[in-house]
Amino acid sequence: MSAVALSIPVIETERLILRGPNMADFEAFAAACASERARFVGGPQSRKQGWSAFLAMFGHWALRGFGMWMAEHRASGVPAGRIGMIFNDGWQEPELGWHVFDGFEGQGLAQEAARAARVHAARHQDLDRVISYIAPDNSRSQALAKRLGARVERDGLLNDWPVQIWRHPSVLEDAA
Repeated sequence: MSAVALSIPVIETERLILRGPNMADFEAFAAACASERARFVGGPQSRKQGWSAFLAMFGHWALRGFGMWMAEHRASGVPAGRIGMIFNDGWQEPELGWHVFDGFEGQGLAQEAARAARVHAARHQDLDRVISYIAPDNSRSQALAKRLGARVERDGLLNDWPVQIWRHPSVLEDAA
């Protein structure tokens, strides 16, 4: 049995490299999944659940042609989070999502990465005017969505959790 070749684009920003995950990222990823900070993205999760989520990053790219990138902090080479497009089974539409790892919050890295991911998704993956599912009590993600120009479109449910559905502005219309 041979491995499937998977091409995940690399996006470079001023302070980050958005790239596909690699094995060296897993410890930081598993720690992030197990932390209380993961409560808005399905956590805290066991190491085994974290492994499944880590593998799902590859699955999205392989099956959907888009997915989440690892956000590598340029200066340190350390994984700073995951940012990108996800569209799980049963969801209404693809989401621009972010999860910043401990020690990297409050620096504007999520905004920098989310802008780059959103532009890439619009220009190369036919995903413009995307949404973000945000828990009503996740004030940090709400503030980031506002800085990105997104607005609450409606309330909804995601896997039986109440969420606000935030609509991002068009990247393509802004460029025209």
